[in-house]
This record gives sequence, C-alpha cells and structure tokens, in this order.
Amino acid sequence: MNIPTKTLKNGFSIPTFGLGTWGMGGFREIDKNNDDAADIQAIKNAINLGVTHIDTAELYAAGHTDELIKEAVKGVDRSQLFITTKVSQGNQRYQQVKDSLKNSLKRLGMDYVDLFLLHAPSPDVPVEETMKAMDELVEEGLTKNIGVSNFTVKQMQRAQEATKNKIVVNQMHYNLMIREVEDKGILKYCQESDVLLMTWRPLQKGELLETGKDILGKLSSKYERTPAQVAINWLISQKNVVVISKTRSKAHLLDNLGAVDWKMDEKDVEYLRNEFPNQQKVSDVSVLKEWEE
Repeated sequence: MNIPTKTLKNGFSIPTFGLGTWGMGGFREIDKNNDDAADIQAIKNAINLGVTHIDTAELYAAGHTDELIKEAVKGVDRSQLFITTKVSQGNQRYQQVKDSLKNSLKRLGMDYVDLFLLHAPSPDVPVEETMKAMDELVEEGLTKNIGVSNFTVKQMQRAQEATKNKIVVNQMHYNLMIREVEDKGILKYCQESDVLLMTWRPLQKGELLETGKDILGKLSSKYERTPAQVAINWLISQKNVVVISKTRSKAHLLDNLGAVDWKMDEKDVEYLRNEFPNQQKVSDVSVLKEWEE
C-alpha cells in the first residue's frame, strides 16, 4: 500500500506511519538469545507491505539493530526508504555527534540517513556545540534533515536558535493515554511552528485497547475499523502528527496499517481527547527536564 505523507512548508515530507525497531536485537545491549532472523523478517514484511520509514538509534542493542536493518533492506532501492536514527544523550560533544552518525551509517551500510535526531537533550553539552556538528553533517550530505527527541518547548527553541537548518521533528511518547506533550505545550508548539511530532508506542503496548474498550468500541462501529486502527488514526488525524510503531507480527502490522488511509472527524478527535479514560499527564517513561540556564 502507499502510506500517506505529511509535508512541512520547507518541503520536508515523511510517511504518517513508520516502523519502530526498539527491542529488535536487544534493548540497550545485544541480546544473544534474540531471534535475529525473525526481526530481519519482520522488517522485510513491513517493507513488503509498503512501510518505507524505519526508525532506529545507536542506543538500540548497542548498534546491533542497525545491522539487522542492513540485512533486511538488501536489494531494496535506497531512494524508496526513509531512515531515521538518533545520537544518544551522552554523545553530544561536537566530534561525538559526527562520529555517531558515521558509525551508524557503517552499520546500516548506507551513505546517508533521511533524518538524524538528538535522542534527548544533554545537560552537560552546550546545544550550540551539538548543533554545529548537526549542521556540518547536513552540509556533508550524511543526513538530509535534523530533529530532536524528548525535547521540551524551550529546549526546542534553543536548539533551533543554534542551527541554520530547520528542526523538522520532535519524537515523543504520545497516545490516547499518555498526554504529556499536550500538558507541556509541545504538541501546540509543533503545530504552530511547522514541526512534526513523531509519536511512538501509539497503543501503549495494547493497554489502552483494554482501558478504552467501551469508547473505542463506539467509534470502531461508527468507522467500521478496529479499536487499534481508531487509536492510531486519532494520532495521525491531528495536524503535524505522525506515528512509528514496532511489531514483529505481520497480522498486527496489517491491522495497524488499516489506520492510515482515512481521517477521523474533528469532533471525534476532540471527543477522544477529552473523554478517553485514565489519561496520564506524565509519560511512564518520561525523560523531559528543563535544565538550568
């Protein structure tokens, strides 16, 4: 299938749905017991079903996730893929940033990524030093675009002031239950500043499907879609919001993809925003902090 895209004023465009890879090959370290072949096949399945955006990070399985992606995309036209990776919070000195992306590219077997993010702001490194490296990586053609992840509004503003390139994305945890980006004004800022909010864990590991069983069931009947599709579509029906989600299951991926080819009525978007049960103002994995000036 052809997954719709969202485009910013500067021309940056990204699919509304992409594949997350956190946990593939391991989490922060390589899992020697992991079924790498199954993970490679899961990525291949996603590509075969029309998923072109693959999200990774140097943190994932200590870089091994990149190696799995390299195997999965063999024979695929690189120009048809959209690859996002991230430099870790502890690697944001000038040279560390540059080395991070170059090492990621070696593991991926690629000449460039489409989007390079700061995985989280550093409390120890001036953002001007970090963004200088990010700018040079754009100039060198090693990344086409830059962005951030887990940044507050003030941190996004400081980062943008320190770079001549547009920050196109802030990657955050956001779904029907987890509303930190709303509470802290990040969603509103992205929508007003022409930045895309790339959201992950859209189904809260399936928890919100049980928590919101009744309300999701009501809208499932109206739209003739599954509860998971309603929950994911609630995100991508909002201005400047796109989604990444990890699944090894082809059946689950097919279900998720049923969320991308339609748009929820604005009144239903707001109904779910206001009425969905057990909302949390702070993410259960939140790392949002405002460092002292």
